[in-house]
Amino acid sequence: MDDRLIVALDVPDALAGLELANRLGDAVSFYKIGLGMLTGGGLALANELKQDHGKRIFLDMKLFDIGATVESAVRGIARFDLDFLTVHGDPHVVRAAKQGAAGSDLKILAVTILTSLDRADLDAGLMRAGDLHDLTVERAARAFEAAAIRALPGSRLIVTPGVRPAGAAAGDQKRIETPAAAMAAGADHIVVGRPVWQSPDPRAAAQAILDELPPR
Repeated sequence: MDDRLIVALDVPDALAGLELANRLGDAVSFYKIGLGMLTGGGLALANELKQDHGKRIFLDMKLFDIGATVESAVRGIARFDLDFLTVHGDPHVVRAAKQGAAGSDLKILAVTILTSLDRADLDAGLMRAGDLHDLTVERAARAFEAAAIRALPGSRLIVTPGVRPAGAAAGDQKRIETPAAAMAAGADHIVVGRPVWQSPDPRAAAQAILDELPPR
């Protein structure tokens, strides 16, 4: 199975998530479970998909807190044997998350600038002036502008959210790209949610995205 496609299980609860995963079957091997499902059994679903179904799991929590709290939270999450976890890309947060994940295979993904934000949103949040592209590269670890980050020295894992197949609605995303373009720009994985789970045939929608990806 091609694990470059990560399907976001942005559905109300674990039961709906498991039903969707069953419909997708062996077409999808990697799932993202986000903060919105946390109170709906998200961690239990993550564990079940990982342990009972052999899926890879991306826990998208976007943690942000003081270092000691982040380290403690990540240490607890690492016990679930999941694959990816997001934290905000502030240096003290990333540092603490790496310490919490030490000794496990959990990979920490640092969020640069959310794909639902644009320059006006950053201004409203009192974020410093500057071009979004430049700010993303400066915060650099995971971002829409994958090509610019890939060009930085050193090896990095790039997971690109906000991906939409051609013709799909942007929804709440303000900076989007197609699956093929995101991969061509240097992404290792792409995250797609609504175009899959809102489709009348989620498995066919996922397969169409996979068919668009360049050969490995």
